[in-house]
Formats: sequence, structure tokens, C-alpha cells
Amino acid sequence: MNLPLFLARNVAKGGTKSISRTIIGIAVAAVAISMATMVLASALIFGFKSEISDKIFGFWGHIHITADAASYRILDSYNYPISNKQDFYPSLDTTGQITLEAYSGGLGEKGGEATTTKGGIDHIQQFIVLPGVASVYKEGERLPVQEALILKGIAEDYDWENFGRYLIEGERLEVTPDSTSRGIIISSITANRMQVGLGDRVDFTFIDRSLKERPRKFTVTGIYKTGLEEYDRQFALVDIKQPRALLGWEEDQVGGFEVTIDNLDDLEAISGYIHYQVLPQDLYGESIRKKIHTLFSWLDIQDYNWALILTLMVIVAIINMMTALLILILERTNMIGTLKALGQNNWSIRQIFLYYAAFIIIVGLLLGNAIGLALCWVQKTFELVKLDEESYYLSVAPIDVDWMTVIGLNLGTFLITLVFLVVPSYLVTRIDPVKAIRFK
Repeated sequence: MNLPLFLARNVAKGGTKSISRTIIGIAVAAVAISMATMVLASALIFGFKSEISDKIFGFWGHIHITADAASYRILDSYNYPISNKQDFYPSLDTTGQITLEAYSGGLGEKGGEATTTKGGIDHIQQFIVLPGVASVYKEGERLPVQEALILKGIAEDYDWENFGRYLIEGERLEVTPDSTSRGIIISSITANRMQVGLGDRVDFTFIDRSLKERPRKFTVTGIYKTGLEEYDRQFALVDIKQPRALLGWEEDQVGGFEVTIDNLDDLEAISGYIHYQVLPQDLYGESIRKKIHTLFSWLDIQDYNWALILTLMVIVAIINMMTALLILILERTNMIGTLKALGQNNWSIRQIFLYYAAFIIIVGLLLGNAIGLALCWVQKTFELVKLDEESYYLSVAPIDVDWMTVIGLNLGTFLITLVFLVVPSYLVTRIDPVKAIRFK
């Protein structure tokens, strides 16, 4: 029989009838509020990072393949055409899990172990980006509205599953090998600024290196909104044959390839595999995370905010539990003296209060999880908390509950708090049994 555990249960039952009830209530509330805050904060931060990342990857793919000279910036690729007649295209999307040998092509460290990716390559598609100026014609006259616009040419291999969810009006662009579409899909920001809608004409002008204007007429067939204002203000989707003709390229020339993968955890591994083991020397493969490092660095900062919140909440729980434990020990001074007189050692008595504290922590954690997960469900279901989309790229506070993280938070909070309670439990050793028995 575990005597300290048995006594802890009885002390807990008796505590509901004494002054310690208030202390226990405060301790449970502190742990519950801390856990609810941590669960909600983790769900919000993970949701925020996931939503923004999905939007970026949905627009650009995960990995870019361009000419080596165009590796620095995405928009430089229109100056360096490459052929789409490559050994890896379009068969690259049949690549499954990859085992990367240590120190193979710069993918591992010398003496390290081989690693296997969680997934493979999902899709590969061609693209061309071309900057220029857009203007509007209505009722036979040009309106005094001009916008800088970047055409993103897409081919028949374009994956609409990722980008199609952002199409809020109109229909997808029909791109076929045998014809050239005159349609254009613009963002809601561009549509509002240029005062155009579905069916309206938009003229695009590209100025080449000789300063010669090359115009094209388009008809608005769709309007999209990703919420990423930086991209929504600049980009429009058109048939890839349109920017190719404006640039005077051959039929097989493109600006590059976009690659999407099955599992985001494999991004750097597959990016390195493509660059070192798949591409020829004149092509360059790099993850979008590195090409748009500023935005992803901003997202990574959210991890520091999350760590700060977790630290503060755990400290709050620890301080309240230490205070509660000290008061509970002082309240049970007479019992401690009696147990010592009966031959119980200090560690056994301390165990009683540590078990008691563990009961309090578990109740607080259960209550905190219930509150935190309930708030997450309410936000995800009813979207009560709105955001300024221009500042946060999202109109609603996103929720993404990662169950492994929730379990880790519970275990970590329980263990860390319990470890810190070992210190105040040393008060038991300072209690003299003779004086304690007479203590009233």
C-alpha cells in the first residue's frame, strides 16, 4: 500500500471542509487559466503560420526551378528563359519518398546517417512572370487609371486545386495547347482600384529593352483574393502563351518551374535533392522560403512570441502552486508533527503534499484544456474574432489545434510545475514534531 498516496487522498477530501478550500480553488484557477491561455495561443499562432504559409505556397509552389542567373529574385526570371524540354519535366512529380545519403551532393554532413523524407513531389508546372502597365477601356475610351501589373503566365499543367480556393468571382482560366486565351484573372484589389469587373477589357503594355511598347488586350474572366496584399496588388494570371509572345520567346521557353511537395517538413531536403541531384548545371532549384525569406522570417518571429507566452503562463502556474503548497503545509503542521512522532520520515511526508499538489495540477489542467479547446471551437466555428486583413493578411483569427502540441503542453506543465514544488516541500523538514503537536 502506498501510504503517502492514501494520506494525500484523505487530506484532499478533508481540504474541502477547511480553510484550504479557498487556496485550492485559487491554485486550480491559476493552472486552468494558464493552460487555457497556452492552448489558445498555440492554436492561434499555429493557425496563423499555417494559413499564411499555405497562401504563399498556393501562389508560388514550394520550390522554384529557374536559370542560375535568375536565382536571386523571382521577377528576374523573365530575363533568363529556359527550355521546358528537360529530362525532369514532367516526370518529376512521380518522385516518391527520397532517401538522402549522408554527405551526398551537399545534402548531409560527413559521417552522418541517411534520412528518408516523409513524402515526395506532388506536382510540377511551368510559369512566366512579366511586369508591365495595365490600363482600362470602357465605352470606347481609355480611363485615366493605370496600374503596375505583373502577369503570371500559367500553362495547361497549372494546379488549380491550390489556387482555385482564392477565386471569388468568375471562373478558372481555360488554357489549352492549341489556342491562346485572352482571359485574365485579376485580384479584388486591382479590380477595385481600376474599377473593372467580369467581362471588362484590360489592356496590358510591356516595355522591352529597346523601350518599345508591346500591348495586349485581355478580358476579365475571374477575380481572386488571397489576402496577401503584397501579391494581390501586383499579380494577374494569364495564358502562358501571352507573356511568351510579348517577350518574343520560342514555344518551348518558360521562366521556370514551380514544384509542390507532399509534406512541408521535407521542404529543404527535397529542395536540396532537386538542386544537387536532378537539375543540370545551368539550372537552379531553391525553396520559396529562401526566396521570400523576409516574410517567412516574420512568421518565424511568432515562435518567439509563443515561447514567451508559454514561459509566462508556466511561471504563473508555478508561483500559485508554490504559494498554495506552502499554505497547505502550514495548515497541516499538527498532522506533520504527528506523522513524524509515529516514525514517518521527511521524504514520505513530503510525498503526501506532492501527491496532493499533483491532484490540484491535474484538475487545473483538465479544466484549462476544456476551456481552451472550447474557445478554439467557438472561434473556428463562429469566427468571432476578426482581424485587419491589410495588417495580418487574414480577415479572421485562424485556429489550428495540434494535438501533439496540446499533449506536450500538458505533460510539460505538469512535470515542470511538480519539479518546482519540491523546493517548498522542504518546509516539512523544518517542522519539529514536539512543537508541531502542540501547534494550534
